[in-house]
Amino acid sequence: MSENGTSETGGFRPSHSQAIALLIVCTLMWSIAGLVSRQLEQAKSLEVTFWRSLFCLIAMSVGIAWHWRAKALQMLWAMGRWGLFSGAMWAVMFTCFMIALTRTSVANTVVVMSLAPLLAALMARLFLKSAIEKSTWFAIAVAGIGVWWMVREGISAEGVEGMLIAAGVPLASAANLVVLRAQRAQVDLIPAVLVGALMSCAVTLPWAMPFEASHNDLAWLALLGMVQLAIPCALLVWVARFLPPHEIALICLLEVVLGPIWAWLGADEKMPAATVQGGLLVIGGLAVNALRDRWK
Repeated sequence: MSENGTSETGGFRPSHSQAIALLIVCTLMWSIAGLVSRQLEQAKSLEVTFWRSLFCLIAMSVGIAWHWRAKALQMLWAMGRWGLFSGAMWAVMFTCFMIALTRTSVANTVVVMSLAPLLAALMARLFLKSAIEKSTWFAIAVAGIGVWWMVREGISAEGVEGMLIAAGVPLASAANLVVLRAQRAQVDLIPAVLVGALMSCAVTLPWAMPFEASHNDLAWLALLGMVQLAIPCALLVWVARFLPPHEIALICLLEVVLGPIWAWLGADEKMPAATVQGGLLVIGGLAVNALRDRWK
């Protein structure tokens, strides 16, 4: 990265496989949210979002100050309007999920969020003129069906308001990925994660008070903010320089599959057959997309 805020073309450039591997690491870190949330004693709903965002803000501030030192503020300023836009998209993603859960079921929320790859593909085609291969459309369809199969028993027609709020997550995710891709050579948008965390804190603070989180809760929430948000989100921004938006969104569906596995391993939760079957469909869709180059 250069000191004037633009991304350098030199330095380490991962291969396609390496970029995918790094993105899978991101999904592993994102997917611990459910397991860690089960360890919370008193913190609920938007208070969780506030503390998680605050610890993300702290972690990003430390990381940016350490990496850019005296240039840290310059890097924030150099992002300009695209940094504000990307930050706003991060804030929407950080907050809409928890708000949606208070107004509709987890199943409804997850199904709506699974639209992210489709929306990312459509936006990439519209704004970036990206060519979307047939194998990718097929993989998106298979993975979407897999997510639906995993949660189909919990889907209901109730909670339409919550589903509309949940729609903010895939919409913001797709828009953010397109911007990250489009601006990758002009500006470094890693600090936008900090901006998003700050916005999320500001939005959720009124609903988070009075604070009820215990000291134990704060320790777990710090883990969420640093390991489940700051690190993987910053890593995703970097990986987005090398992968198209629709491929990133598709691979990120692994988070839906990995979440129940963590709960099974760490909290002794049973894994229904539908979860396993749907998860295999998602993985199958990802495999089809990953192997497409070898089939040519």
